[in-house]
Amino acid sequence: MSEHMIETVIRKRIEILVDKPLVGRITREITAAGIKGWTVMPVISGSGRDGPWHEDRITSSDKAMIITISSVENALKLAEALQPILTSHGMLLDMWDVEVIRAERF
Repeated sequence: MSEHMIETVIRKRIEILVDKPLVGRITREITAAGIKGWTVMPVISGSGRDGPWHEDRITSSDKAMIITISSVENALKLAEALQPILTSHGMLLDMWDVEVIRAERF
């Protein structure tokens, strides 16, 4: 049995919880930070500092999770660009180190 070494590199995984009407603005900031790709996923419910919440189509307060992976440099650019509106727009941004294969894609 032969051993295959898989090379990985460290990148930042970023998740941004945002109201759906802001998705376009956030994805434009992702692109402006030099990040190549992103995924938007619907979020149905959750609980936070103010207690439980759920999707409410009547008031258009649907939420989305935007997920992307990037270099540390571009992740920091994005965080800096979004920092001024995180609190005012009730957004949550988290990031952590992940190992990826095919580093050139991120």
